[in-house]
Amino acid sequence: MQSKLTFGVIVGNRDFFPDALITEGRQDILEVLAESNITPIILDEDATKLGAVETWQDAKKCADLFKKHRDEIDGILVILPNFGDEKGIAETIKLSGLDVPILVQAYPDDLNQMIPSRRRDAFCGKISACNNLYQYGYKYSVTQLHTVHPKSESFKADLRQFMGVCRVVKGLRNARLGAIGARPNAFNTTRYSEKLLQSVGMSVQTIDLTDIFGPARKLADDDGRVRERIDRIMSYVKTDGVPSPSLLKMAKIGVVIDDWMQKLDITASAIQCWDSLQANYGVNVCTLMSMMSEQLLPSACEVDVTGVVSMYALQLASNTPSALVDWNNNYADDPNKCVLFHCGNWAKSFFPEDDFEMGYAPILGSTLGDENTYGIVQGRTPSGPFSYARITTDDRNGVMKAYVGDGMFVDDPMETFGSRALVEVPELQGLLRYIVKNGFEHHAAMNASHSAAILAEAFETYFGWETYHHNA
Repeated sequence: MQSKLTFGVIVGNRDFFPDALITEGRQDILEVLAESNITPIILDEDATKLGAVETWQDAKKCADLFKKHRDEIDGILVILPNFGDEKGIAETIKLSGLDVPILVQAYPDDLNQMIPSRRRDAFCGKISACNNLYQYGYKYSVTQLHTVHPKSESFKADLRQFMGVCRVVKGLRNARLGAIGARPNAFNTTRYSEKLLQSVGMSVQTIDLTDIFGPARKLADDDGRVRERIDRIMSYVKTDGVPSPSLLKMAKIGVVIDDWMQKLDITASAIQCWDSLQANYGVNVCTLMSMMSEQLLPSACEVDVTGVVSMYALQLASNTPSALVDWNNNYADDPNKCVLFHCGNWAKSFFPEDDFEMGYAPILGSTLGDENTYGIVQGRTPSGPFSYARITTDDRNGVMKAYVGDGMFVDDPMETFGSRALVEVPELQGLLRYIVKNGFEHHAAMNASHSAAILAEAFETYFGWETYHHNA
């Protein structure tokens, strides 16, 4: 996961306003970016007047600088210490050729300093700058408050959100998705369009399960990578009561899947876990999927490719692991609570250390034999923040669409098995009505964060997807 972002910074200027405002604004934003571990690409102070952008010549210099760092720049930050030059900003972006998210900030005026030497007029200038970005066809984000000081907590929150937006946009545009096995015949709900995904930069690489089973069976029991994988599994999760042959099968198939993913630079994977793996190989791979998700290589069940895209989007927004869940059960007669469930492939981060263990899948085991379904991880997610998201390809209309929202994990009493969580979502019944009326899948992605606003901005503004932000 990318831990440090790089932003191209444009400091707008208009010559009628005092130079001191530009110098102060430049220093303010550099300090804030340093605090946030963001690398700035910004004109030197002597490259143009005070290192700001105003004229056509300034725009060319700034654009040339951005071009030199085009492979590094994740977003553009426009700072307006005063009114700014609307054309200079738009022309810089045009000449740079960059297609990245843009955040526009404008300084507030101080009522006690509405004098020629301190007056900014950035309140008005921001409207003009955004008008030009709109005319030029650029997509851009704005701060929550129309004018806001860079050192305020409000702007720092805006910046954190924008960082998440940049990660989501860049990550999804370059995602390489692995589809391991055919979609289970019983799961029409996980059908999707590879072509719609490709239209926004996401490519799907496929492999048949036989091409996984064959090499796995050829691996010797004492192969060094197999033994190392068994050790990793046993150090990751409690395996008391799990038969050794099941651990051996898991280790072998894990080595083969890893080799395939590394060879093709797979970002995220979706596996046909129901029920060919159990019937033809004799094990569940939930633990392997859990380990991948924990390592920020998200993995989803039932070849739900758009489900793992949803997981990946939440992961990019929060920099923490995601999981695929079923909207599974009502919680007694409480209309705003429900049970999230899956057999057991959620990342370890979702569970307390003392409530996380490997077992078998009793539902699958009832027809395939318990001995063929070892490999799930089970436990319950404790109380805390909760975000959910679902991206889908709406093939009937030829578009991609999504829903997002925030809620809370809660600790109310609940006795069941598998990977499970109880959540509370305000006006949950309205959300569920939206899901079923608009043809969304029974799967959703979840994350232990509040990241819905980041995804809504990324999906709507930069991908142009119809996005329902519940309770926004």
